[in-house]
Amino acid sequence: MRAFFSKKNLFLRVAVGFALGVVLGFAAPDFSIAVKVVGDLYLNLIKLMIIPIVVCAVFCGIANIRDGALLRRIGVRTVALYVVMFVFSAAVSLAVAYAVRPGLGTVFENAPVYEGAVTNPTVSSFLMTIVPTNIVKAAADGSTLPVILFTIVFACAIVSAGEKGRAVLDFMNSLSDAMFRMLGWFMELSPLGVASLMAYSVAQYGAGIFSALAKYIGCCWLCCVLVFFLVMVLPTCLYTKVPVGRLLRACGKIALVTLSTTSSAATLPTTIQVSMEDLGAPEGVSKFTLPLGCTINMCGGACSFCCLAVFVSDFYAVNLSFSTVVFLVFVATLINMAAPGIPGGGVVLGASFLSILGLPIDLMGPISGFYRLLDMAFTTINVEGDVAANLIISKSIGEYDAPKAG
Repeated sequence: MRAFFSKKNLFLRVAVGFALGVVLGFAAPDFSIAVKVVGDLYLNLIKLMIIPIVVCAVFCGIANIRDGALLRRIGVRTVALYVVMFVFSAAVSLAVAYAVRPGLGTVFENAPVYEGAVTNPTVSSFLMTIVPTNIVKAAADGSTLPVILFTIVFACAIVSAGEKGRAVLDFMNSLSDAMFRMLGWFMELSPLGVASLMAYSVAQYGAGIFSALAKYIGCCWLCCVLVFFLVMVLPTCLYTKVPVGRLLRACGKIALVTLSTTSSAATLPTTIQVSMEDLGAPEGVSKFTLPLGCTINMCGGACSFCCLAVFVSDFYAVNLSFSTVVFLVFVATLINMAAPGIPGGGVVLGASFLSILGLPIDLMGPISGFYRLLDMAFTTINVEGDVAANLIISKSIGEYDAPKAG
């Protein structure tokens, strides 16, 4: 029983809450709809933490990079490669999601309706949005995007200040620890929130919700598989000349850890060891790019956000314009730097992402019920992307020779 209530087994408690919610939704539909307030409170707690988590995670991820010489040498090209990989992952994921359309083709007892307005930015309106006149007001209004950009610039300023910025960095690191601890407490309420939201979804929409969710899970896994081969394996093998079999064997060893821990940070020692010993990656570059990638290289996040946006928009019969699709890729690229390393933390970012797009976040409750299944795929792709990028960067600066490394 003690193991069941441990932090690492939160997903098991959420699964129980999910199952109880399903039973309650079928057995007592009127009661299930009446107690939706419990789920709404849970979603409010998630919304409450969006701005603090984004600020702390983005700031600390940038400001804690201290190796200035190595950063100047390979930092820019590493970050640029991570962005390129993310964009290509998003393109593949969008293609798959629009081919599968996981939110369409399901018959509901009561068709879901959304009367809100989806973000459809022009260039001028977008620029005015991300550069507010008052950053405090932007944070108070829950405008995540300008807060992210302000935080990035602020973190870079602290890094450039050197020792004079040390006090601010120490404070932000402490604040980050406190915010993530709070978020961990709130995530412990996930079983109750998921039970309430799942009961409401079943009572409101009927059994059709399960068909939609199953298609969504399958779509996410398919995206991850295709991204792995098209964005990571193929370019890495063509550019670095590393044998496909050797790369796949190394990635397989790492995947065993990511699938069980669903944590990029917990997998990092294995990632570094396998990259150096099995693939022959140089130590200096590996110990810079892999920890950095653990923070900001989130190709699995591209799969996650793109599938989520298409799924939710189709579920509520909302059309996403081309400008909105471009906008969502840009937003996903920025917001992934704030990915919290706690169980279920992706649920918080998913809610934040949907809010920025102007889409409802109600489905994050049912999705969080099986998020562990999704997180296994997303985390694995995140880490495998780090491995691929490490080899490409090492090759680009002349420190990796695949035949000799073997």
